[in-house]
Amino acid sequence: MRTLFIFLAALVLAPAAHALGNQSLVRFDTRGAVTLAAHGKAAPLYVDAGDYVGVLRAAGDLRADIERVTGTAPAMHKGAQAAGRDVVIVGTVGHSALIDSLVAAGKLDVSAIRGKWEGWLVQTLERPLPGVERALVIAGSDKRGTIYGIYELSEQIGVSPWYWWADVPPARQAALSATAASPVSDAPVVRYRGIFLNDEAPALTGWARERFGGYNHRFYEKVFELILRMRGNYLWPAMWDAAFYADDPKNGRLADDYGIVMGTSHHEPMMRAHKEWTRGGTGPWDYARNAGVLQEFWRGGLRNTKDFEKVITLGMRGDGDEPMSRDANVALLEKIVADQRRMIGEEIAPDVTKVPQAWALYKEVQEYYEQGMRVPDDVLLLWCDDNWGNLRRLPTAQERKRAGGAGVYYHFDYVGGPRSYKWLNVTPLPKVWEQMHLAWQYEATRMWIVNVGDLKPMEVPTEFFLSYAWNPARWPADRLQDYLRQWATREFGAAHADDIADIVARYAKYNGRRRPEMLEPGTYSAVNYDEWSRVVADYNAIAARAEKISASLPRERRDAFYQLVLHPAKASAVVNELYATASLNHLHAKQGRASANALAARARALFAEDAALTRRYHRDISGGKWNHMMAQTHLGYTYWNQPPVNVMPPVSEVQLRPGADMGIAVEGNEHAWPGPETDKLAVPALDAHERRARSIDVFNRGDRPFDFTVRAVEPWLVPSLVRGTVRESQRITVDARWDQVPAGVAGGTVIVSGPGGDVRIRVPVHKPAGPAPGKGFVEAHGVVAIEAAHHARAVAAPGRQWLTVPDHGRTLSGVTTLPTDAPALTPQDGMRLEYDMHLYSKGPATVNVTLAPTLNFQPGQGLRYAVSFDDEPPQLVAIHADTSLAAWEKRVADGAATFSTRHALGKPGAHVLKFWAIDPGVVLQRVVVDLGGQRSSYLGPPESPRVE
Repeated sequence: MRTLFIFLAALVLAPAAHALGNQSLVRFDTRGAVTLAAHGKAAPLYVDAGDYVGVLRAAGDLRADIERVTGTAPAMHKGAQAAGRDVVIVGTVGHSALIDSLVAAGKLDVSAIRGKWEGWLVQTLERPLPGVERALVIAGSDKRGTIYGIYELSEQIGVSPWYWWADVPPARQAALSATAASPVSDAPVVRYRGIFLNDEAPALTGWARERFGGYNHRFYEKVFELILRMRGNYLWPAMWDAAFYADDPKNGRLADDYGIVMGTSHHEPMMRAHKEWTRGGTGPWDYARNAGVLQEFWRGGLRNTKDFEKVITLGMRGDGDEPMSRDANVALLEKIVADQRRMIGEEIAPDVTKVPQAWALYKEVQEYYEQGMRVPDDVLLLWCDDNWGNLRRLPTAQERKRAGGAGVYYHFDYVGGPRSYKWLNVTPLPKVWEQMHLAWQYEATRMWIVNVGDLKPMEVPTEFFLSYAWNPARWPADRLQDYLRQWATREFGAAHADDIADIVARYAKYNGRRRPEMLEPGTYSAVNYDEWSRVVADYNAIAARAEKISASLPRERRDAFYQLVLHPAKASAVVNELYATASLNHLHAKQGRASANALAARARALFAEDAALTRRYHRDISGGKWNHMMAQTHLGYTYWNQPPVNVMPPVSEVQLRPGADMGIAVEGNEHAWPGPETDKLAVPALDAHERRARSIDVFNRGDRPFDFTVRAVEPWLVPSLVRGTVRESQRITVDARWDQVPAGVAGGTVIVSGPGGDVRIRVPVHKPAGPAPGKGFVEAHGVVAIEAAHHARAVAAPGRQWLTVPDHGRTLSGVTTLPTDAPALTPQDGMRLEYDMHLYSKGPATVNVTLAPTLNFQPGQGLRYAVSFDDEPPQLVAIHADTSLAAWEKRVADGAATFSTRHALGKPGAHVLKFWAIDPGVVLQRVVVDLGGQRSSYLGPPESPRVE
């Protein structure tokens, strides 16, 4: 009985494995239809020797993966007749005798994938062949379909796509089995799904040179395998100081063997790296003056890649990814494309329409398109974002009819204005989801390619981007956290998956508020709303959680955890605290505080800690495997481009006065007593609805400590201490016993006594007499701040709906409308969000609305929304009325767009604020009603109290 109990318990506890989002095929026991490995034996793998080279190679990876997990390597047979109790059969329909024989015998139904692009199917079969009891069959509709089916199994047995690139070790298992009595099949939505290795110096370039000797086939075989394991199929290779085909003649053949479709970047036409031109081109990069030489150069690119699968980039930009000269015109560019297609027809295939080609509408090239330039209908139009993750344009209904289709070139990394960002992941998944959901709905699904910079540390968004491209419907907005939870479970096990998912989501969200490269001491307020302190607390909280999890993980998982979770969380926290400390140092120096010197020392320590985190990444993690990978400078930017070395933000030190010298500073005031503008010292009001204490700092300007006392004049005021000793600074909080506070009282007084005498500090109080607010948000400190998702009612028009995109916002979430490609509405259609509130003020009110920085992605006037109070006529706001560079730079720097409307409220009391949907694509994130009390800050005031 004890043995039976242990056996049954093992069956219950054995976890079912699955790739992210896919149906489970694998169990870590022997109950499945096919035992893949158990008791030191493994089911043999059978693959046709005549199948694609890439399929044979991937089958070898499966063999190695089973050994990684179980310690037992299965035998691999190429071309032999399958035999055995349990076997694995792998092959491509039409290229595998084993697969085709099963289909012909009616044992295997491949109708679900036949003729599909990259379709795969997995099924377990009973007695499929003579001498075979059970078989796990992996079949593909084409080369990559089979490869993806293979890697599906690899991932489900526990081998992460990042096993090499992030050192994620597979969990060892005593047994593996697979079961799929009914066929499990899949195929992608987006045809070409790829990455662009770009802006790759100094980090990736330094690493690749040290480890592989450069961007050669040894380097790219690692890249190709990773792309395929993530179900990608397309690559723009590194190109800053590299030329894919010229640097290593083996690169091109290797890509084709693996099954990777190659391309060249948006400004490198005809399969030639621009570095090839700079190394040996003759004459100017100018088609008007040097057409013959350029044509021969481009023909060389076509000849070098004639037999390889590829998508050929058409068009031309200026030398070195610059705009064309001022006198370049549409007619010239159309001639360039026509000549390029003529060369493709002569060098590759007479029917040029059968050769995949793309025209990247990047920056000014999109302007040429809007001015009337066109390319043939079979050419893929590759629309681009603004380099900051906001799509500039998507195809219209008419453009969607083009045979060549449309795609998107996206960015997780960028070198350019208003500031380069290359260091860490700064793009939250909800933002990627929202923008690429638009691309999916507008049928820009022929190609998705993303600039991933150095590849590391963009592991999480890169895999999500490719996963979403495979099947957008699998990952609706409300499953984004589930995606990260499944990812964390795959990489580190279930025990900490919820926490790890939350940490990864939060560090990206916080970095999305303001990219680290754009931080300055004055980014967040050191005075108002405790903003810098709250930002630092947010970062430090997730860094502390990551440290705790790291310590609890098995040692073999800590290197991967450092790369994927701990380093980005900790490094982001350190940099933000560094700038916050510099900001507080400036404030304390201005106030003459002795603590300014300690803050200067703390800033230096944080600057050193930043360097230590990089050293650890380079020297300690995985035995120094990743040396150079974190070499990107990120501190001390003074203009758009990176500084040559990291530079600490400047700090100040003060000379202390002899003896004790008391000073006092209060929350919300940059001045300190004694000094100008401090004769009426007052903290922000205590509010009966908010119930939040206020702070007073008693500090020293001298070199000797002093004692002080605190006394509240009113008995219902409660200071956090009544006496103390100050060496540098001591914080006191003041709160109220609200049940004792008289209704309608204006406030009270706190007296601080110490060297220099008694200092009276006013404590305003807001406890209004009269009936309590009925429901909704309540005005406090002259503002009502509301997160968009916290609406009282979401009223939808017929055929429309409101959608909350969790965490798509600097402070909480975003709310948008569906369908995203629906016609515009008017307020008469009635689609609106309603926010109930109770105001104590009347008169002028400004409604500040924070939106995602969505661009005008369709031709026309741009996106709009409307706002109204109660029954007043809605005020229409045109989001894209300001088309200036300055407006765009502010929006991308802030990660948000803010707009204001002005209203007149005739009375205090209950009101309803209405946000009216007009155009789809608008994402509301926050609303602040300013009744005269809003203070300067980056994120705005904390959300107001709410009466349910």
